[in-house]
Amino acid sequence: MTITQATNPNEFLGATLKSIRNKQGWSLDKTAAATGVSKAMLGQIERGESSPTIAILWKITTGMKISLSSLLAPDHQQHHNKEDLANQTTGNLPIFRSADEIRYQPAQDDMLVALLFPFDEALGFEIYELTLLPHYQRESEPHEAGVTEHVLLIHGNMEVLLNGDWKKLTPGESVKFNADQVHGYRNLHHQPAVFHLVIHYPNRHK
Repeated sequence: MTITQATNPNEFLGATLKSIRNKQGWSLDKTAAATGVSKAMLGQIERGESSPTIAILWKITTGMKISLSSLLAPDHQQHHNKEDLANQTTGNLPIFRSADEIRYQPAQDDMLVALLFPFDEALGFEIYELTLLPHYQRESEPHEAGVTEHVLLIHGNMEVLLNGDWKKLTPGESVKFNADQVHGYRNLHHQPAVFHLVIHYPNRHK
């Protein structure tokens, strides 16, 4: 398994968050009120002084009604080469992605992320390869109403928290669920669990 070291991930995240906030015309106070993330924490993230957890990033994206990939996708992940960039711009297909080339650890969590396809406003979804390192567990607050997640386990073993119960998945099994409820992922084993995740957002823009 290849892990790419993202260049200055905190710096990219901070600059991106500040840019999105400014484009929306939101103050730090308004952003804090909408996301439930303190003004002090938001300021630290924007200055590149804090490496937030994925849970914090989800709170920010849910409150600001933006896609998760808008915060996680540096340009080198969204477009690997000139051909990819041209295809993305013109709408021509195919566009190829290699998880090994873009897999990295974007936050404090023991989770590796490969953003295979960033959020596409025309389609309404984004696609990830996620790796849960051994003994990782994360519970997520409800996302925006109508958001759905699709999980397909590739290898390893994992569990998904749905309706208060942890449901086991084995390789080749998948589940689709409404993500506007408390949900979570965990890997209680000694080996990583790798799965594909499709997140669909209703009526969301970049």
